[in-house]
This record gives sequence, C-alpha cells and structure tokens, in this order.
Amino acid sequence: MSLKLKENAKYALLVPTSMGVRLTPVDSQPFHCSDMFKMQVTSAETNVASIASFLGLPVKVLTAFVKDSPVARMIKDNLAGRHMDYEGPEIEQGGPWGYRHQFNLADSGFGSRGPRVQNDRAGEVGRLLDVKYFDLDRIFGKEGVQFVHLSGLVAALSPSTSSFCLEIARAAKKYGTRVSFDLNYRASFWKGREDELRAIFSEIAGVADVLIGNEEDFQLCLGIKGPEAGGKAIADKIDNFKEMVERVKAAYPNAFAFATTLRQVVNANTHLWGAIANIDGDWQIIEPREIRVLDRIGGGDGFVGGFLYSILRGWEPEKWAQFGWATGALATTHLTDYAQPADEDQVWSIWSGNARVKR
Repeated sequence: MSLKLKENAKYALLVPTSMGVRLTPVDSQPFHCSDMFKMQVTSAETNVASIASFLGLPVKVLTAFVKDSPVARMIKDNLAGRHMDYEGPEIEQGGPWGYRHQFNLADSGFGSRGPRVQNDRAGEVGRLLDVKYFDLDRIFGKEGVQFVHLSGLVAALSPSTSSFCLEIARAAKKYGTRVSFDLNYRASFWKGREDELRAIFSEIAGVADVLIGNEEDFQLCLGIKGPEAGGKAIADKIDNFKEMVERVKAAYPNAFAFATTLRQVVNANTHLWGAIANIDGDWQIIEPREIRVLDRIGGGDGFVGGFLYSILRGWEPEKWAQFGWATGALATTHLTDYAQPADEDQVWSIWSGNARVKR
C-alpha cells in the first residue's frame, strides 16, 4: 500500500523555510584558522526539497527576504538555479541594526578532528514569517500541492513562525495535501516556550502522514514516553526506535510512515550510515554501511528528501528508505549541504555500491 496523492497539483513539494548563507573554510580547515571561505545558500528545508527539484519535480519555497539585500539576491538566484519557485515578502532592513539573513559558520572537520558549526541568527528575517503574507487558499486550493514538508526548526523559530507552520498544516489538511513533519528538536529554540510549542507540534503531528525524528525528538517535542533501554550501539538505537514508534503510532494514528537515520562516526570522513522506517506497520531496516564523507552536514535532510521523492514517484514502500539512504549518502559527497543528484540512476548506483566510472 502507498499514499494516494492529490492529482492535478502544480507543485509536488512545498517547503516553508528561513533562508540563509553558510560560510565554510576551504580545504577542510578549521574555521578559526582560516582566512578564505566559501559562501553558499542554505536552509535545512530546501536541502530536503533539492532531491525532488534536481530530479525534475516542481517545488515551491515559502520564505522571507530582506529587501534590496545582495544576500537576498544571491538566495533567489540560487533557488532559481535549483529549479525551485519561491514566494515571500520583501522586508525592509530597517537600518544597520535591522533584519538580515541568518549566517551558518561551519567547518567540515577532517579525520580525527570533528566538524564544528555555529549558527548566527540574530536579526533573522525568517523569524517574521507569517500567514498574512501568503494566500494559502490560492497556494493549496487553486495551484495545488501534493506534499508539504514542515520542519521543527522553522516551527520553533518564533511565535510567528510557529503559528505560520500550524496554519500551513491546517490548510494542507483542508485541501488534501499530504504532510511530512521533521520534528528537529532544538533546546535553545524551545527555552521558555515548552508548553506552547508542544501543543503546536502535537497538532501538526496529528495531521502528518510522515513523521521524521529520533527517540529524543518524539520525547521532547511530543511528550511521548522514552524507551526503556538505553545504549549507544546501533542495535540499541534500532530497538529503542521500534519501541518508541509503537507509542507514537498509538498517539498519532493518522501517520502512515515514521523514519530516522542511523549514524555512527568512525572519523570525520568515514561514517557508518543506516536508516530505519516503519511504513504502514512494516519495518524497513538498513543496517549501517560504511560511507566516505566530504562534508556531513545535510545528510539527514538528503535522506528525508529521497524518502519523500520516492513517495511522490509512487514507488513501492520498500524503496522509500533505500532511495533516502542513498540520497543522504550522496549529500555527504557534496561541498554544498544539499545533494544535487544527476539522475535516479546515480542514486541507485550509490545504493548498490557501484562507484565505477560511467561513460
């Protein structure tokens, strides 16, 4: 059994997001030792959507921009280059101490030195995202969307974005759009708003068809009782996730699929990469396999993107986690934090372990 999707929709996938830029040192150097950096456009939600957009499905991004900002122009050009439509308000900067796009300060690590990431989000324009800027009846009713992907990062960014994501979930439900929700708990976002956010996250989860998250996400975001056993071994993580999902399914019976990645770090450039999913009651477990890593950031988003792409393509459920595993692995070979698959064959070659040259 698969998920029935809305027909005659203009967009296969829609993501609300707060866009920013990522500064990364060249040559895998630590950030504090560097004086040369790459600046790239980033957001976790467009990382997810890139799988579908690069493989030819129509994608739309709802976001906010700083008016007349060169960074905003860079973001718009990047989204267009990723084959994504975008829509959102142009917010006045309000002077040097006003609004801007977030900065993500990240190095990739190397060997025994792990990567380090600092988010600089002061004055972030995306915190102003509000339903008043968007005609949801037009977007979901007239244009039509098959799947909307919501992230806990955006849903917890500010009271305004929390309400915005909730209204999007409600509109999606009203117009027959499927909903994916990656819980993405962040303690710093939740501080002082625990009760408010748990109520909002619970309502969104209640209409979600796909729920993404690990045991901690389900506990902290939704208040689900944690697993009885601890342990950091992969086998423990699999057992804990299975135990947790049974409780989540009972609390949120609308959800059709639950998934998370499994990762064990050998060193910064070698990981054991796996995944686990429960789809309509059936378990899919991909035991961790060794992958080589150029930059680990975005691997989890790549997995979600491939998982959703498989649903949008109408594939049998046994392929969902496999394709997601491979698009997540693909993302770790890119210096951008989003995967840019050339075609489906490239992804399936990764799944099969075929890295031979294709001429």
